[in-house]
Amino acid sequence: MLLNRRHLAAVAALGALGLVAACGAPEPAGGPARTGGAVPDKPAKAVALNILDVAGNLQLTQSMIDEFVAKNSDVVSRVTYSKSPAPELVGKIKAQQNANRVDIDLVLTGVDGLAAGIEQGLWTPLLPTYADRLPGMQKYLPGAAAMQKLAGDHGVTVTYYPSGPLIEYLPSKVPNPPTTAQGLLDYARANPGAVQYARPSNSGPGRTFLMGLPYLLGDKDPKDPVNGWEKTWAYLRELDKHVTLYPSGTSETMKNLANGSAKIIATTTGWDINPRVLGTVPKEARIGALDGFHWVTDAHYAVVPKGVSTDKQAAVLALLNSMLTREQQAKAYDKGYFYPGPALSGVTLEMAPQESRTAIAEYGRPEYEKLIAEHPIEVPLDAKAVVAAFDRWDREIGGAKVRK
Repeated sequence: MLLNRRHLAAVAALGALGLVAACGAPEPAGGPARTGGAVPDKPAKAVALNILDVAGNLQLTQSMIDEFVAKNSDVVSRVTYSKSPAPELVGKIKAQQNANRVDIDLVLTGVDGLAAGIEQGLWTPLLPTYADRLPGMQKYLPGAAAMQKLAGDHGVTVTYYPSGPLIEYLPSKVPNPPTTAQGLLDYARANPGAVQYARPSNSGPGRTFLMGLPYLLGDKDPKDPVNGWEKTWAYLRELDKHVTLYPSGTSETMKNLANGSAKIIATTTGWDINPRVLGTVPKEARIGALDGFHWVTDAHYAVVPKGVSTDKQAAVLALLNSMLTREQQAKAYDKGYFYPGPALSGVTLEMAPQESRTAIAEYGRPEYEKLIAEHPIEVPLDAKAVVAAFDRWDREIGGAKVRK
């Protein structure tokens, strides 16, 4: 897999990993649940799991989960899926915990929800007691291992990609796209409303655009949005003068690109490929990388809210063990949504389902190999810093223009 080669020099390998049990509150329904103490190897009887996705991760992993349930009916009797915007996650989980009635057993989240939950102390500390139950974590790609470090004790990386920031446009509408950060600002100034990115706290492309700017602009400390982003905040304030609205999620930016109400949008490798596969964005759309950009990587995590019973934690551990095998990880190629997607080394496109191979053969981009090879790779901000960055962006930059 090309990321396995190209990231070897980018980040250090992850050390020994494992999981810690948390005391669980009683299940809201379905009979008595074991609470407190060590997480058993297996639940006393098959449990029903409620899984909440705030990152679009199920597009990559639902087939992994469904296969596990079909083959392990003695562990998981059924799964209920639900979805929610990432900014609503903290309020939803806190309300259940305050009522001592947690009925969300597993959350699939990006860096945004992970960080917000860590900041609020919502997640069960998952490391390092049960390392032997998740041997797949020892096979992470170096980039995925670096993303795992962001989770600390609080989650497990299930999918990974180099992400962005990239720009996307239709050549018929933008025949001479900008190639620098200043050029993008100049284009926005000359074409009010034409440049668009979604609210960073609920958008992978919006988030990577925000975190990628300090590298593009040569800011003092790209990892410190409070004291090290003087150029970034100034740039965003100037760009904001020429931005009409900020969609609340990435999908709207894609639709706006397709209908012409936006001419240039922030994108990532996956958000470039998948909407073209689905027909949301015309196939002829192109991407660009601004001069001097650094990749800001991204990942999806599995986190367990505090208050989940130990029986359900046991089932979650068994499920994650299955998801972190190369056979299941190959499904993460999907139709390019999180391209490439797998978090483990040695998972090649040839191992993926035929529909994944067909989609990426037609809609993937040969230039990604060169871009990944030639540009530095950075991990995102840590939990405290990313919460501070999102808060400041909401207050000082675009919060008043977010379209709900």
